[in-house]
Formats: sequence, C-alpha cells, structure tokens
Amino acid sequence: MRETALVDRIRKLAAHGTDTRGLIRGIGDDCAILRPRPKHDLAFTTDFVLEGRHFHLDTHTPADVGHKALARSLSDLAAMGSEPLFCLVSLGIPANLGERWIDAFYRGLLRLAAQYRIALAGGDLARFDHVIADVMCCGEVPKGKALERSGARPGHRIYVTGELGASARGFSTRKGTAWKRHLRPEPRIAAGLLLRGLRASSCMDLSDGLALDLYRLCRESGVSANLSGTLPVARGASLDHALYGGEDYELVFTAPPRTKIPPHLGTLRVTEIGAIAAGRPGRIAWAGEVLQPKGFDHFT
Repeated sequence: MRETALVDRIRKLAAHGTDTRGLIRGIGDDCAILRPRPKHDLAFTTDFVLEGRHFHLDTHTPADVGHKALARSLSDLAAMGSEPLFCLVSLGIPANLGERWIDAFYRGLLRLAAQYRIALAGGDLARFDHVIADVMCCGEVPKGKALERSGARPGHRIYVTGELGASARGFSTRKGTAWKRHLRPEPRIAAGLLLRGLRASSCMDLSDGLALDLYRLCRESGVSANLSGTLPVARGASLDHALYGGEDYELVFTAPPRTKIPPHLGTLRVTEIGAIAAGRPGRIAWAGEVLQPKGFDHFT
C-alpha cells in the first residue's frame, strides 16, 4: 500500500469522535493549524516509544504500543495541569508489518485520544528497521497557571498520586493487573487539572522512577527533600520497584503547608511522602540515608 492510501486510512480512523477544539486544519496539509484561545498558554511535549526499549513485538500488541505512545505524552501534559488539545504522530515501521498492524496501532492510540478528547491532527510515516513512534502533544492552560518543576520551596510538603511500582512489577512478572498496568498506563489528566486548581507549587510525572524524578524536580527548584518513609507501594511490588522502576505515570507534586490537599483527587489516592528542605539541590534523604538518583536513564 502506498503512503497516500495509508494516510487516507488513518484520516478515516481519526475522524470518528475527533474533538477539534481550536483545530482549524488537521490531517491532509503540510502543517496542522491551531487557533488558541485568548488568555491561554500552549504546552507542548514529545515522547518516543522504541521497540526493544519500551516494548517488544512478541509481548505488546500494536494497540498496546499505540496506547502507550500517546499515554507518555499525555502524562507530561497532566504534570503541567494542562488540558490536552491535539497530537501529532510520527511512526516508523519495518516492511514485515502490514496494514493490520498499523490499523491496530492507531486504533489503540485513538481509543485513548477519545477518552481525553484529543484530536489526531497529523504526523509522518516511514519505513525503518524497527518500530519507532514519536508523539507530540499540545495542551492549553490559563495564562501563567501551568504547574512547573521549579516552584518547590523549603517547608513545602511532597505528595504522590496513586501507587508506585506496579508497572515495574508487571514488567518483571508479565502477569495479572500489574502487567496490564504496564501495558496500558493511564495519564493523570484529571488529577493534574485539580492540582492546578489547588495551586500546587510544583509537579512532574513519574516516568523514570521516584528517586530519579524527584531528584530532577528538586534540582529545578534548587532544593533538597526529606522523605518520611511512607511510600504507597503497589501490592506485590517491591520497594525497589517503587523507587527505581519507572513507568508508573503517577504525579509527584508539592504544596505549601497551609494548602489543604485532599486524601483523594477524584477516585485517585494521594499520599504525603515527605517535605522539601534547604540544602544541596537534588539531595534526597530517606531513613537517615541519602537516596541515590537511580532510575531509567537512556544515557547511562
């Protein structure tokens, strides 16, 4: 099948249930065109999913791959308190994967897109030795209200949503609900919007493990952190899974002591895990020990 025919197939798939808020032109032109609302900032993010790194063809269905490809970028928007608008998808695939694989990939991606009212506005297709997908997402947030990593201050409390370590547990066992959690992560869009309303002082998503991601947040804020030892470890997961496993796509955030953070954001549990302190930026103390910023890093 030629690329033009594939693009037509994808356009038809994307047309069903597409929300076009602010999108003037989507699939079919050289660029997508968005007309942003007044008094709003636009947030942009992009994430790869790579065969052999984030998934394997013998363990992940094409729909799983499509879901995860979009979920990773939506999780970044959630961490900014941003409402998703549209995505662009660039997909490289080997010659042995045909139309059925491509259709299933986009169906998995578009099911998640429909859940969060986000439009597929374009992208690119190419032949490559392995499957590689790059998803760019755009969201909007009221002017000056985006949650950032740089707002944590000494005395602010540290919180996480949900439970930690389930994805890493699932990856190691390939069984049960933990495996499903690894295959189909859920970005915390609703929680991010609520945290923006609560005026959280900083926020980021947990993609590479709590130890490494909290280290990054503290570095950006120029602060250190003291963990209390009360971590919401998922059932069956180990402490190492929770600290270093990654791909939980929960949110870690901070708030001043006077800010009342509820025990749940919607149905999602919230746990206080420590406090921000002055000190060497990025230093994290836990149970009297310095917690090393280990976790997933492509370049180590």
